Amino acid sequence: MDVVGIGETMVSFMPDTFGRMRYTNRFTSRIAGAETNTLIGLAKLNHQVGWISRVGEDEFGASILKFVRGEGVDISQVKQTKNIATGIFFKEVINENDVHIYYYRKNSAASTIERRDINEEYVKSAKYLYLTGITPALSESCREAIFHSIEVANFHGVKVVFDPNIRKKLWNDDLAKKTILAIAEKADILLPGIEEGEFLVGKSTPDEIVKQFHRLGIDTVVLKLGEKGAYYSCRDECGFAPAYKISRVVDPVGAGDGFAAGLLSGMLDQLEMAEAVARGCAVGALVATVSGDVEGLPDREQLKKFTQLNDGQDVSR
Repeated sequence: MDVVGIGETMVSFMPDTFGRMRYTNRFTSRIAGAETNTLIGLAKLNHQVGWISRVGEDEFGASILKFVRGEGVDISQVKQTKNIATGIFFKEVINENDVHIYYYRKNSAASTIERRDINEEYVKSAKYLYLTGITPALSESCREAIFHSIEVANFHGVKVVFDPNIRKKLWNDDLAKKTILAIAEKADILLPGIEEGEFLVGKSTPDEIVKQFHRLGIDTVVLKLGEKGAYYSCRDECGFAPAYKISRVVDPVGAGDGFAAGLLSGMLDQLEMAEAVARGCAVGALVATVSGDVEGLPDREQLKKFTQLNDGQDVSR
C-alpha cells in the first residue's frame, strides 16, 4: 500500500445553476471528502491507496462506497453503521470567486470513528499515512482515533502527511489551533495554506511561517500559496514552485486535495522535492478547471499533456 487516509466522505448536492440556492429546485449529487479526494487523485496516478472511515447503512453510504471503490480506492477498512446517517453537504456557487459550503454532518456516521477502527496492520502496510484537520474536528472519538493512528504510523516508520484543512464551522478557534498544532508536531510533512499558517503560528510571510513550523520539529513544510504556487522547505533545501496557468477557475473547492495528491505522487515516484511540489501545483490547477471535487483529477497522460502545454511544448504529435 502506498497511502492510507482516514476521514469522512459525504454526498454533495450542487444547484444546476449559479446563484443562491433558494432560487433553484434542481440539484446534482456528487461524492466528496478531503481525504478521499486525495486518495482518488493518487489512484488515478496509478498508486495503491486505502481508506479508513465509517458511512451510514443507508443509500448515501452505499453510493459513497460504490463510487470510491470504483475510483480505485480500497474500502476494506470502511464500516457501515446502523441507525446513524451518512453526512451530506450543499455547495452554493454564486460565481467562481464566491462559493459557500453548507454542512449537514453533525452526529454523522463518520463522527463515530474511534480508536478501534484503526487497523494497525493496515496502517503499517503503507508508506504514508494521510490525515487532515477535518477528522479530529468531528468528535472526541475521531480525535482519539487520529492521534492513535499517528502513534501506530510513527512506531512502524510510516511517514505522516498532514494537511490542516481548517474548518472553523466545525469547532472553536482555540481547540482547533491546539489540536492541529499537536498533530502537526507529530507529522513528517505538513501542507498548510498560507492563511492557515498565519492562524496557527501568528506569522504572515511564507519564510516566517515555515521557519516557525520547523522550530516545532516538523521536517518538511509545503506552504500552499493559491494562485501564486507553493513554497517548500525541508532539512537540506527550500524553494518555490510557481502555479500553473489555467484560462479560468471554474470551481476552486478540492484544489488543495488535488495538490496533496500530486505532491504525494511525486514523492512516491521519488522525484526531487521541487518536481514533486510542481506536480502538486499542476494537479491542483487541473482540479480547479472542472466543477466538482474529483472530476478534474487527472490520470498520468492528462497530467503529462497539461504540464507540457504549460512548458510550451507541442503535444499535438
